[in-house]
Amino acid sequence: MKKLLLLLSLYISTTLIAQIQKVEPAFWWKGMKNPELQILVYGKEISKYSVELSNNIQVKDLTKTENPNYVFITVNTDEINTSSFKINFKEKNKTRYSYNYELKTRKPGSADRNSFTSKDVMYLIMPDRFANGDESNDSQKNLTDKLNRNAPNGRHGGDLRGIINNLDYLKNLGATALWLTPANEDNEKQTSYHGYAQTDLYKIDGRYGTNEEYLELSRELQKRGMMLIQDYVTNHWGISHWLIQDLPTKDWIHQFPDGEGKYGFKRSNYRITSQFDTNVAEIDKKEALSGWFDTTMPDLNQSNPLVLKYLTQNAIWWIEYAELGGLRVDTYPYNDKVAMAKWAKAITDEYPKFNIVGEAWMYNPAHVSYWQKDSKIGEIDGYNSHLPSVMDFTLYTDLPSALKEEESWDKGMIKIYNSFGNDFLYPNINNILVFFENHDTERLNEIFNGDSRYYKMALTLISTVRGIPQIYYGSEIGMRGEKSKGDADIRRDFPGGWKGDPQNAFNHATQTAEQKDFHDFTQKVLNWRKGKDVIHTGKTKHYMPKEKVYVYFRYNDSVVGTSRDLSKKNATNEKVMVVINNNEKEQTFDLSRFAESLDGVSAGKDIISGKDFVVNSKNKLTVSGKSSLILELK
Repeated sequence: MKKLLLLLSLYISTTLIAQIQKVEPAFWWKGMKNPELQILVYGKEISKYSVELSNNIQVKDLTKTENPNYVFITVNTDEINTSSFKINFKEKNKTRYSYNYELKTRKPGSADRNSFTSKDVMYLIMPDRFANGDESNDSQKNLTDKLNRNAPNGRHGGDLRGIINNLDYLKNLGATALWLTPANEDNEKQTSYHGYAQTDLYKIDGRYGTNEEYLELSRELQKRGMMLIQDYVTNHWGISHWLIQDLPTKDWIHQFPDGEGKYGFKRSNYRITSQFDTNVAEIDKKEALSGWFDTTMPDLNQSNPLVLKYLTQNAIWWIEYAELGGLRVDTYPYNDKVAMAKWAKAITDEYPKFNIVGEAWMYNPAHVSYWQKDSKIGEIDGYNSHLPSVMDFTLYTDLPSALKEEESWDKGMIKIYNSFGNDFLYPNINNILVFFENHDTERLNEIFNGDSRYYKMALTLISTVRGIPQIYYGSEIGMRGEKSKGDADIRRDFPGGWKGDPQNAFNHATQTAEQKDFHDFTQKVLNWRKGKDVIHTGKTKHYMPKEKVYVYFRYNDSVVGTSRDLSKKNATNEKVMVVINNNEKEQTFDLSRFAESLDGVSAGKDIISGKDFVVNSKNKLTVSGKSSLILELK
């Protein structure tokens, strides 16, 4: 009988403990600027119990929803003087089960952390396609999509260990910030490798590694003077997310009464200019902002305070835990803009130097600039996004076509000139991301049939203009990919990232001649850029293209500043002249046209070739066909 009672007691105890299935965030930190913490607890019919905290800690707010499996507990961490406390769930004054909640000590200086700036070069990696450093995690029992490197849209096995193993390659290349496409768990049945349909926001996908390895990656980057940028998705989750499978509230996601299936699916019309279109029909706006990206990507309702709090805390949790150097936010204009302004402000209030770049995939610079913090365009609409940085999709669109088109009044190199002519629209022109491709676009080397001359001109441009240059993995070795063949083709495996690969492009000695051509140019330009404050924060003066030649200057006006290395002071009146010749043949032109920028200049050294030039307003300059010059002027 005693044995039976003991077994029964153990069974009841186990059942009660198991009733708490999820606690998010699982832990937090003392000393945050915003001391308010909302703890989500999930378990079967958990809301029927009363909640009491140990150590006489007060519950500031207790929110229960129409789903009895959730409670949201709010506390003030400034009022908690212990490193841990118990969340007790009671029934008739008896504790039925409890959770020990930990409050960790923040790393010194965490709030004042540095983030990416125009001093950085951002390198974009799709983890599944970069390098496989740990074959033991290629497939996971609890994750549906298994390893299949032969399937274009399958899991190929790239992981965090593979990235860690190749960090010296990236450092030597000249990259200073590493942006990974989402690394959190994506347990969708297929095409999960891209990570944008996340199913657990507090857990790294097991096929990539562990939370601990993610932190290790961040710290290994820091050892090399680099930083980790997390790709954050606020607009949608994967339909297999445990919160979607058992919604806390019906309005946690956008559902359409006339929509399809269990969740009222309706696809977005993707017309995101409706965010600020004063003439828009409400039905069109609703479909744009509340419609789903895909049947497997439920659209989150950020206007729901519980959703917004969840997303805000989760972002801060990852910044603090993984010691992040920044965030890139996916599909930014598709979110509720008022809620997202609160989200961005909450994060930057917590971390004043922290940078967040939003993907505003819009082609009109007025539309793009609307989303940057303190935008005058946004002000017209009575809106401030509080988003520090945006992606320059105008330049992304114009650059390949400018290099490819025949010259005319509005085509060819004039497109680049006109693109920069809109810089006045941006409140912080140095804090925009400049790029010519990413994981969603045609590879530049595909557009130009592997001709490295075009890559070199494009890289010269994004490396020397205002803003933060971003390059996409493999471009520096000439990788190609055709968007029309599907996303997998623009997300090919990096050669040498897998055991048995016939060729290793991570090793300079085993790169092909073609790969070296791309790589060595990239390495030279990016490493030169590191120490050039005139490029990072200097002014720009550009000259209208003539005969397919575009010339611009970056310069300082006797401004003395400091670099990351505080012992190094900038040279005053530093000037750099950039020449991009898009002709097949060499061009010789008179420098007198640039007299206002060449005052006091007598010579220039090309950082690419190392060649010295006589540079003054009375001289001429010859530039080879389909090439560029980056001249440090003296």
